[in-house]
Amino acid sequence: MIIRQAVEVLKIEAEGILKLADRVDKNFAEMVERIYRSPGRLIISGIGKSGIVGRKIVATLNSTGTRSLFLHPSEAMHGDLGMVGPDDIFVALSNSGETEEITTLVPSIRKIGCTIIAFTGNIHSTLAKQSNIVIDVGVEREACPLGLAPTASTTALLAMGDALAVALINKKHFKTSDFKKIHPGGVLGHRLSSKVREIMLTGEYIPYIPETATMEQAVEEINRVGFGVTFVVNIDDMLVGIITDGDLRRLLGKHKYIFEIAVKDAMTKNPHQMDPDSPVYDALNMMEHYQITVLPITDDRGKVLGILHLHDILGKGEFKFNGI
Repeated sequence: MIIRQAVEVLKIEAEGILKLADRVDKNFAEMVERIYRSPGRLIISGIGKSGIVGRKIVATLNSTGTRSLFLHPSEAMHGDLGMVGPDDIFVALSNSGETEEITTLVPSIRKIGCTIIAFTGNIHSTLAKQSNIVIDVGVEREACPLGLAPTASTTALLAMGDALAVALINKKHFKTSDFKKIHPGGVLGHRLSSKVREIMLTGEYIPYIPETATMEQAVEEINRVGFGVTFVVNIDDMLVGIITDGDLRRLLGKHKYIFEIAVKDAMTKNPHQMDPDSPVYDALNMMEHYQITVLPITDDRGKVLGILHLHDILGKGEFKFNGI
């Protein structure tokens, strides 16, 4: 019984989020555009459970480059309204759209000159009518069996906040180096502020073959280390090329017998590479830009010194960037 009830709750909340996707329209696009172009801050306000969700949305926005603050509606009416300026954009969170503290506050926000955006489950509510843009976050039913405790509705509200944050990340071209600047603490922050030589792998962990090797040897070396790649070096250990799992798949699509192909004809010449004294965040930016997961680390002459894998920067399973 308990397991069945838990599964039902998850299904109800998942359905609520999925149905939001059909309601993302020009209003959402206009909201993102206005926030992106605004010289002010994003002010988010809500009370009760919506207020808790609002604080989380603010935290996500601030950590991804959108200046935001949470404004408690009651405190706003007792002096905190002084934090709001005409260039700010005000986002009100209310499932019913009739929350008294919010509907009382909005006229004062309008007098200041802010654009007002409503996240509400009732597009015909008082709040919706007071707003410049309305984002529909309504759900058909709550997961609470009594239909009283905000459950599916707060999950939907949180998901729409995440959708806003991610849309702004893409709009602003927010990069991993930007993330590092505002996350100087923590495991990821320490990794990104390190030098490449501090986390690169060396010695037997470097997959490489001479340019005179056979394709069969190239495949064996790729399998030996398990990074999905092997470097190709000349007689002086200078990097001349790289062969990846992707290269092998493409070759198989064109040639029936890939072991008959010369390594120099299969490899990618002049691959992207990194200096060992470069900051790790530069390496991560390069990986993100070129959508690669492995970098050869070379000296100024091109001699292979090590290998850097995405997992060694971000930690296996801990973080990811777009496209990975």
